[in-house]
Amino acid sequence: MDSKSTDDLKQELMSDSDIDSYIKENESYFVDRSVTEMLTGFYERRNMTKSQLAQRSCMSEIYLHQIFSGRRKPSRDKILCLCIGMDLSIEDTQRLLKEASFAQLYPRIRREAIIYHGIVHHTPLNEINDKLFEADEKALF
Repeated sequence: MDSKSTDDLKQELMSDSDIDSYIKENESYFVDRSVTEMLTGFYERRNMTKSQLAQRSCMSEIYLHQIFSGRRKPSRDKILCLCIGMDLSIEDTQRLLKEASFAQLYPRIRREAIIYHGIVHHTPLNEINDKLFEADEKALF
């Protein structure tokens, strides 16, 4: 099977007048991993307990377990907290946000720039939150 880039798929979407045929022809290219599966994959590569992750992500263990079991769908800010708690790279964070159907971090927005900088420089979540507060921006938790 030939591989299609995202740009190839966009081109087909724009030129194909029948969405049903587009979906049928491109079914194998759709992302079908859930946020829970992606988070679990990232978590399993970390050397930490769920208790440690909950603490580093500033959320309760109960809420964390609900996310990982698929019973709760985390908000964009909760996903960012988990990414920071797991010390994910900016690339993995952006990919997770995108595949969870949330906007990626956009450095032209002050709040987003502070979060982006914190992720790139491995800043603990509490320190990122303090910086957001100092800048009169909405905190992550």
